[in-house]
Amino acid sequence: MPAPDRRRIILDCDPGHDDAIAILLAHGSPAIELVAITTVAGNQTLAKVTRNARAVAELAGIRDVPIAAGCLRPLVREHATGADIHGESGLDGPDLPEPVEPVDPRHAVDLIVETVMSEPAQSITLVPIGPLTNIALAVRREPRIAERVREVVLMGGAYHRGNRTPVTEFNIGVDPEAAHIVFNEPWPLTMVGLEVTHQALATPDVLARIAAIQGRAARFVLDLLDFYGGTYRERQGFAAPPVHDPCAVAYVIDPAVLTVRPTVVDVELSGRLTTGMTVADLRSTAPESCHTHVATGLDRDRFWDLVVEALANVP
Repeated sequence: MPAPDRRRIILDCDPGHDDAIAILLAHGSPAIELVAITTVAGNQTLAKVTRNARAVAELAGIRDVPIAAGCLRPLVREHATGADIHGESGLDGPDLPEPVEPVDPRHAVDLIVETVMSEPAQSITLVPIGPLTNIALAVRREPRIAERVREVVLMGGAYHRGNRTPVTEFNIGVDPEAAHIVFNEPWPLTMVGLEVTHQALATPDVLARIAAIQGRAARFVLDLLDFYGGTYRERQGFAAPPVHDPCAVAYVIDPAVLTVRPTVVDVELSGRLTTGMTVADLRSTAPESCHTHVATGLDRDRFWDLVVEALANVP
């Protein structure tokens, strides 16, 4: 049986440089039990991101954790990748080991539903850090999971400024219909958006701390951040790259990492200029019935302490 104080998570991802760091953070944290990794088309095609997830698991020595491939494309729209940031492989830069562990034969949606329905209620947290296609289909296929998951902590969205469009964040913009479903289900949900992830910058002091760790995982992360930092400088003008996805995992490990507030959130589906915008009503206190929270602040030092500690724990 897992230790009662460990948070049991399904990490739904599209690796992706920051997804890779999120996997390592989840694996290396003593506060997390990584129950499964599921993949979804996002930063690159499903085949590429699934191979990347398996390669990261191989590098980190992740065993006995099923890795299941999910949706090939968004619910309605054509798939547009993030190759401008993550490269043609989705994880350009570092040398990746050849994966050994097989892909789970189940579709990711089936794995999510079966796991949530077979485990005790409130014991599984869903942590989607890519487009929300798998999560939306899972809750449509089996609506009872909405009352059985402990919470959904997602990386995505923005209440001020986007990165895919002026008002739309990438993960939400890839599949806004799926996001609309996920935000409107009654489960507890926390949106970890660009306002906080853009504070999680891999600055030179952070790189120095990672370089001081002895181990393959730390060297791998430095190689990741070298490529990823270059594309962020060239494409978006960042002096240091923001590592978005680990922020959601960090919040599950230690909620004090983020400042959050109850906020009513919905997803725009039909605006000519605003499709995929996460519309967060920050004007006043949310009603007691509000089930969605929005992250508004990051304790940067606390966040990087968690990442560095986890990397040091990876064999």
